[in-house]
Amino acid sequence: MKSGFVGIAGRPNAGKSTLINALVGEKVAIVSNKPQTTRSEIRGILTREDCQIVFTDTPGIHKPSLRLDSRMNKEAFDVMQGVDVIYLVIDGSVPFGKGDEFVLEAVKNTGLPVFLILNKIDKMEDSKIMKNLLTWQKRYEFAEFFPMSAKFNRSFEDLIRTTKKYLPEGEMLYPAETISDGAENFRIAELIREKILDFTREEIPHASAVRIDNKEFRKNACYIQATILVEKESQKPIMIGKQGKMLKRIGVEARKDIEKLLGRQVFLELFVRVQDAWRSHDHLISEYGYGGAGNDDE
Repeated sequence: MKSGFVGIAGRPNAGKSTLINALVGEKVAIVSNKPQTTRSEIRGILTREDCQIVFTDTPGIHKPSLRLDSRMNKEAFDVMQGVDVIYLVIDGSVPFGKGDEFVLEAVKNTGLPVFLILNKIDKMEDSKIMKNLLTWQKRYEFAEFFPMSAKFNRSFEDLIRTTKKYLPEGEMLYPAETISDGAENFRIAELIREKILDFTREEIPHASAVRIDNKEFRKNACYIQATILVEKESQKPIMIGKQGKMLKRIGVEARKDIEKLLGRQVFLELFVRVQDAWRSHDHLISEYGYGGAGNDDE
């Protein structure tokens, strides 16, 4: 059988997480319309009779302004050194920019087969799709081209079949039933953070982190206590909301997804705490599971 690793690279908000979820057929990475949603390497595993493909979603590569940004970029670059194939995911509906050029140079230097995934074609006219593909082809000799909509495509058989050709012969890397190798606490924290991204605005989504403080399984239920961290005192009342409505909304919606993940009833209790400038401190970035620490369980 064929088995190997595919690194999914691109700018923030290009649709990488949507693509990995669609390829695996389950939600392994959180999705948001806000850039820099993915903060750590996320693996999704597709197993079939003749192959096992490990798709690795990476943080969007971007110009760093904080220590967290630098850690996220480094992790994305490190992932690209340890895979067999790279998918370069491009938002085809926006013009080529310096960010695209930066990411393209990064994948060029790997020496690996690079597939161009021209994403979000649902937002493009047919003539623009062809023009975009031709323009990208001039920039680099990609191994393969795939125009698609990761959000609306129903089948990825062509992409999977072509990817298999580039993978080595080998044994299964994970048990057949494994969908993701992410630590359970990290995945739960990410589901809570996804709701923060969905419901809050301005600087709050990017200034927040989630830490699982306690998790207990009792009979058919799971009791979870988690802390949402923000960077400023002024952000705390916004996260809690008037009469606690925002915090309750985040908890109610996150609980639904956590119950799907764990396959049992969940009781979720959320707290909010201020952790000054946590995105600038390595030990806190690691403690919260970001920038290279996403697969570590406490």
